[in-house]
Amino acid sequence: MRRRQFNQFSLSLAGLGLAACGDSTVLNYRAPEKISKFRVWWIQSFYPAETEALSQIVADWEKKNNTKVEITFYNDGSVNRDAENALNNGNPPDILFSNTAEFSLYPRLAWRNKLVDVSDVVEPVKDLFSPIALKAVSYQNGTTSKRSYYAVPIAQLSAGLHYWRDQLTDVGISDTNIPRDWDGFWKFWEVAQDVARGKGKKDIYGIGLPMSTEATDTIFMFEQFLTAYGVDLINDNGQLQADDPKNRQGIVNALTKYAGFYKSGHVPPKAVQWSDSDNNQVFLSRNLFMTANPGLSIPASQQFDANVYTKKLVTTEWPLAPNSKPLNYLVAVKQAVIFADTANQASAKSLLAHIIQPNNLLTYLKGAGGRYFPTMPKLLEDPYYKDSQDPHILTATRQFQNTSSFYTAQNPAYSEVGAKQIWGQAVRSVAKGTDTPEQAADAAIAQIKNIFAQWK
Repeated sequence: MRRRQFNQFSLSLAGLGLAACGDSTVLNYRAPEKISKFRVWWIQSFYPAETEALSQIVADWEKKNNTKVEITFYNDGSVNRDAENALNNGNPPDILFSNTAEFSLYPRLAWRNKLVDVSDVVEPVKDLFSPIALKAVSYQNGTTSKRSYYAVPIAQLSAGLHYWRDQLTDVGISDTNIPRDWDGFWKFWEVAQDVARGKGKKDIYGIGLPMSTEATDTIFMFEQFLTAYGVDLINDNGQLQADDPKNRQGIVNALTKYAGFYKSGHVPPKAVQWSDSDNNQVFLSRNLFMTANPGLSIPASQQFDANVYTKKLVTTEWPLAPNSKPLNYLVAVKQAVIFADTANQASAKSLLAHIIQPNNLLTYLKGAGGRYFPTMPKLLEDPYYKDSQDPHILTATRQFQNTSSFYTAQNPAYSEVGAKQIWGQAVRSVAKGTDTPEQAADAAIAQIKNIFAQWK
């Protein structure tokens, strides 16, 4: 982690104007005269421009008051654990922005009444956010038995597919005829590996999908497969539909396909041990033809080399679903929360309200270099996204036209499915041959039903 202090950090708590893409909405917060140390934990920036953008937003606010805010930057692997430990020890930060907490941590904390209701931050600009973003930050509180906004949507991302065009060319394969149908698409990469093997290239694999219980990416990618196979585990009322025969068959089909790449030898053997960064590293080491990864962190890491970025490395859309219809893209909404056990709630709300001013949000997201995308549809109309000359950003932007939410938005009990890596266990067991897809599906369904039955 990395700590940074902003001296004279402004907490402008009265008459804070929110530019609403041309309109003006005013949030009024009255700050206490004295506050304890104001601490913000933010996910580590990948690029200097991202940190600089956030720093400038903070500095603009800082000029109005003489208050210090301590910002600590964490990597993906530790921030959720450290935040929960700090909470249990009675010393949480005031604000947390995490890259993965929406999968398991935030829904559980909202349910336990450990987060501040931020409706007065979200509601004034509610119409600017997409329905997916609002759905993702609306959590159920187990104490009040009410649903409300317990997080502020900062950014969103979907799962991108990246491949090396020049590596295909090296083995005599053109990328102009990659099939769009589901089975044909995945078969293309299997064939690419087989052709490479025939040419003596033994260290390159066709497909980079995580098969482990250590990677949040396993949750993301496998649940995208579940969506592709028509699985609908939880209805709009939050009720579990695990016993539906259609859903069980969809889970079996998804496990068969997903883990089948590993069993056939078209995924690296160590994929059953991968962390979230490992597929990136293996791909960038050119030991994969293609990989799936949330956001655009992979291409963004190659921006320093224009030839690699624009010609050799390609970001492509997913194929059509198995039913030949356009795929619904799962969208992960990256969220900031305020912990209930803080004396700085008014200050924290003011800071988040400042960050989500559309101009500020756009500045920050542009600084992220495509790592994140706006949760406000009007910001996606900005030329940086809509008319981008950047092939990776342009492709990724199109994916937000047909989206779906993760199940945690419908029932907080599902957060335990992510916390316990139920799908990671199922994928790994099939990949290693411990269970058949049917056995793994039934075990996962039983575990999920037990989680929902015991949730309280």
